[in-house]
Amino acid sequence: MNALKHLNKYFFKYRYRLIIGIIITIVAKIFALFTPRLVGASINVVSDRLDGKITEEVFRSELMINILYLVGAAVVAGLFTFLMRQTIINVSRYIEYDLKNEIYQHYQVLSQNFYKSNRTGDLMNRISEDVGKVRMYVGPALMYTMNTLTLFTVAIIYMVNTAPTLTLYTLLPLPILSVTIYKLSRLINKRSTIVQESLSTLSTYSQETFSGISVIKSYGIEPRTNTEFEDLSAENRQKQINLTKVQALFFPLMILLIGISNIIVIYIGGRQYMNGQIENIGTIAEFIIYVNMLTWPVATVGWVTSLVQQAEASQKRINEFLETEPDIKNKVNELTPIKGDIEFKNVSFIYPDTNIEALKNVSFKLNSGETLAILGKTGSGKSTILDLIGRLYDIDNGKIFVDDSPIAELNLYSLRESIGYVPQDAFLFSDSIKNNIKFGKEDATDEEVIEAAKNARVHKNIIGFNKSYDTVLGERGITLSGGQKQRVSIARAIIKRPEILLFDDCLSAVDTETEEKILKNLVKLTKDKTTIIVSHRVSSAKNADKIIVLEDGKIIQTGNHQSLIDTDGYYKELYTKQLSEKEL
Repeated sequence: MNALKHLNKYFFKYRYRLIIGIIITIVAKIFALFTPRLVGASINVVSDRLDGKITEEVFRSELMINILYLVGAAVVAGLFTFLMRQTIINVSRYIEYDLKNEIYQHYQVLSQNFYKSNRTGDLMNRISEDVGKVRMYVGPALMYTMNTLTLFTVAIIYMVNTAPTLTLYTLLPLPILSVTIYKLSRLINKRSTIVQESLSTLSTYSQETFSGISVIKSYGIEPRTNTEFEDLSAENRQKQINLTKVQALFFPLMILLIGISNIIVIYIGGRQYMNGQIENIGTIAEFIIYVNMLTWPVATVGWVTSLVQQAEASQKRINEFLETEPDIKNKVNELTPIKGDIEFKNVSFIYPDTNIEALKNVSFKLNSGETLAILGKTGSGKSTILDLIGRLYDIDNGKIFVDDSPIAELNLYSLRESIGYVPQDAFLFSDSIKNNIKFGKEDATDEEVIEAAKNARVHKNIIGFNKSYDTVLGERGITLSGGQKQRVSIARAIIKRPEILLFDDCLSAVDTETEEKILKNLVKLTKDKTTIIVSHRVSSAKNADKIIVLEDGKIIQTGNHQSLIDTDGYYKELYTKQLSEKEL
């Protein structure tokens, strides 16, 4: 139960609703337990009439009163039972809402490295399936536990007051039930954890399959993926069956024990009545109703125990992520205005998940309003520099300054708010094109959206769609071509008018003519913005104030376009090669 302690704060938050629910539960069960006593009293009235102890008039009068009481008690008990469900089940929905928000908000602050180490399907399973299991604990399990405790307490008090010895014999099977529940619950907990882990694997495989469906179809490997999915499903099915086999033991066991209790009531109660130890025959009928009223609560003990064990297994999985501390922490609460001066001093960086040394003693300085171009072969560390400026990772050695302050001493949200980032792999949401562009500035007007699209040279493509800017994109922007996705991503960054613009090879899927037009527009837009352009093309770098060339994480060349083409080296070779290709 240690894992479920995390939910105590929510129980405290909704304590007044829960207290009201408990009171309603007690009242509902008290009225429900009027039924056995009234039935027993009615049978005694019938017995007295048959024995001639009361007149026909008294018989009819008392029987009618008992019937009216029975109907009234049933109506009141039903009403309070309805209110009990409305109160406690509603609390479970509130807690489910709060817990999902807590998990989602925690996901937001976790670092980039966390998402490289964990699969999307597993993340989704914990916020959906696992939270659903926890909700069953804070809702139905809690409600039926209160219901059972109240019913048992009140019923046993009535039974002891009526026939103490008969009560003792009637409740004899309960210790057997307790020991059985204890042993089975431990097994359920173990198998529930296995089932949830299996569901995460299945969800992850499904998510990856649907995300890469175009690749699967292109290679014609649908039969193979179907087979793999069937194998995973069969494995999950078997684990579910293994869990169900244990859970299935509860209800037959409950029915058996209740049946034994009924036999005990009839046998022991009958002997006591014949011996004069019980005065009224109605007491036996009363006890039989008590036992049968306790049938469902006793049966739910197993079900509730199963729910609690499953919830504990799920909450333990949830806690694993909630207890994960983000690698990148915001150390400054006060918002920090950003101008855009950037300086790297002997920066070295090793990716924690792969131990690859991406940067080695990199140093450069960029004043606010200047443009830096970074060139180099694939894997030379170009994108890593942009990730470090956005503080997606913290450096191992060296120092990074923004506006002459160490980057870690700046408010993290102020820093990222001041950055417009266009990634190499443009990511678009399953929303309209207009909303994807406005993602960079939520309160942007339609005119600002169109202007940004024009500067990114994607306006003409957008108005060519049937619904223009209201066209809804497929998942990850699959509706658009690679070049269109990149240009919409550029529009999303520049509409923000940030102090720092980072372009990570974002024109690789654009033809050279369109690239030239976009670059000309960017020159105007970035006149007073600090801009860093990562590219494999000299055409993207030639207008930059400063250019650096990386190789294996080290700066091997630095200068401007003219000075670098006048010097033998990688830049000149790349320029000559791309110039000859253009002429061809």
